[in-house]
Amino acid sequence: MPSRPLMSWINVGEVSYIVERRAGTDRARRIVRELRRRLTLDVPTEARVLEAAHLKARHAMAYADAFAVATAIAHGATLLTGDPEILDGDPAWPVEDLRS
Repeated sequence: MPSRPLMSWINVGEVSYIVERRAGTDRARRIVRELRRRLTLDVPTEARVLEAAHLKARHAMAYADAFAVATAIAHGATLLTGDPEILDGDPAWPVEDLRS
């Protein structure tokens, strides 16, 4: 298990475009710098891309969500999420529900 929180670069990209749409480019860049400082950021490997594609093919979820799940599985980490698409997925996925 990683010693710091972990996030896929695919999901960092998702955060970046959402923040940019809502608060502008400068704010998005600051957020990405902060994520780099606080998290271990995972560069997707070929295997991770194919695992995310496999998850997406079998479950109703966004492709970026499939990367989050694939990254957690690959690192033996628990995925912290409030996303119903992930939480209602495979019960074997290592997830913790943040909705409560």
